[in-house]
Amino acid sequence: MMIIGIAGGTGSGKTTVVNKIVEALPEGSVAVIPQDSYYNDQSNLPLEIRKQTNFDHPNAFDWALFSHQIEELKAGRAIEQPTYSYITCTRLSETVHVEPKDVIIVEGIMSLYDKKLRDQMDLKIFVDAGADERLLRVIVRDMAERGHPLEMLVNKYRNVLKPMHDEFIEPTKQYADIIIPNSWGSDHNEQAIQMLSKFILGQLREQEALKHAK
Repeated sequence: MMIIGIAGGTGSGKTTVVNKIVEALPEGSVAVIPQDSYYNDQSNLPLEIRKQTNFDHPNAFDWALFSHQIEELKAGRAIEQPTYSYITCTRLSETVHVEPKDVIIVEGIMSLYDKKLRDQMDLKIFVDAGADERLLRVIVRDMAERGHPLEMLVNKYRNVLKPMHDEFIEPTKQYADIIIPNSWGSDHNEQAIQMLSKFILGQLREQEALKHAK
């Protein structure tokens, strides 16, 4: 089994990179664990307080549960992954059953932030995109998918996304084994993903060979 962490700022293109890696690996061999599932349970707080949550701050996450469930998967045990609602700003009662797979991808803006979680990873990746590109992607995505007005998105970027990125996300780049450039109009990320996928397949074959040798 390989545990792979994939981090990067909001709008950097992490999800696209994850999907391309999954597509390049054997079907059914990958489980993707999104960091967004591990926001704190805030059901004990009034809704008005919950709505003030800064989802881009490390304190918003249940790091203990996140790390524990990755440990469980690494030990070959299935987990009940939590689910989260941005509407009620708290954890839902429903869970997602996740079985251990050959490759576990831990994906999120701060998946490389917590040391205990990071130390469980066999490979750490940071998806890197310039601030202007990330802002444009967030605007295009949130206006199209969520109907957010432009002025609100620009204010959110200035007051929340950018300062949180600079303080908590960008510094985690130093922990990455691989940095994937991800910019519009560039095929560099395609080349990086192809190389990365071949490396992962090679590692899995080596692990399988070692099992048979024992």
